[in-house]
Amino acid sequence: MSGKRIAVVGTGANGAAFGADMINAGLDITFIEQWPDHVTAMRANGLRVEMPEETVTTQVLVFHMCEVAELQEPFDIILLGVKAYDTRWACELIKPLVAKNGLVVGLQNGMTMDDVASIVGPERTLGAVIEVAAGMYEPGVVVRQTGPEGTWFGVGAFNETTQGREPEVAEILRHAGAVEIRDDIRSAKWMKLVVNAAEFLPSSILNLPLADAVKIPGMREVMMASGREAVRAGLALGYHLVPIFGNTKVEANDPDHYATVLLDAVLSHWTLPDTKVTTLQDWTKGRRAEVDDINGLVASEQARLAGDAPINTRLVEIAHQIERGEIKADPVNAELLRSLLAE
Repeated sequence: MSGKRIAVVGTGANGAAFGADMINAGLDITFIEQWPDHVTAMRANGLRVEMPEETVTTQVLVFHMCEVAELQEPFDIILLGVKAYDTRWACELIKPLVAKNGLVVGLQNGMTMDDVASIVGPERTLGAVIEVAAGMYEPGVVVRQTGPEGTWFGVGAFNETTQGREPEVAEILRHAGAVEIRDDIRSAKWMKLVVNAAEFLPSSILNLPLADAVKIPGMREVMMASGREAVRAGLALGYHLVPIFGNTKVEANDPDHYATVLLDAVLSHWTLPDTKVTTLQDWTKGRRAEVDDINGLVASEQARLAGDAPINTRLVEIAHQIERGEIKADPVNAELLRSLLAE
């Protein structure tokens, strides 16, 4: 059993589920959360995690983010579960609570490592890749479609200053899923971004669970085109095609096909009939999604390199129209998405 003090900052569906696994394994876990109703519900009734095989209710120690200034004792490990666009301010918030030799790990979508390191320091930064299917639709309740046996983490050092410390984090994450230590965590994180770029916006723009969206004629092709652009952007940035999700090899000479391999892995192993991607969950709650941190990053990085990513660029434009209320997320948008392939 780890004797470390651990905080989970951002206890939505993923952060809360992982934190509950660790609490039930006997670890010292503190939740820090920004949704007032969620804090109230967990304090009153504990955290309920509903999984296919069982439902587990866990008593948690939780603080609202406005209470962080009242905390005095530092944490050895801080796991970030906030949205990618919330990374910088969340790190500033918890920076005074990171132990001198502590570690901050972003269990997030997107490429957030540099944001974390710029605030807490490279010597206290680890990167991570995650794959899990979970949602939160009411305070205090997580619907976790893949339990620990179906959850995967990749963990890697930011640079040489934290090399060798990956096992400290792997030890605690293994209570929530399978863990691999990755030498090239940046490439691994971009490969996960490839998957997210393929699945997030097409299914969300249709306002459909992922399994239903991919069945609509032409949508798989749109997803593949978006993922392939993301692969090409990653290669242009100097990242490498590396295996993730527990795979052991990748055909490095066929980058376009790798986008298909990654999406098929998610559809086969982490997608249930009612699985909704995080972007659609955010829109359903009236929240801004990580549009600019996933598909938008593909488009902006290609533009910076004097390249282009037309499918991702148009998906981002449509997503922003939805967030501004100019159009609605709806299955009728299928024709609009199919038209992207002809542009």
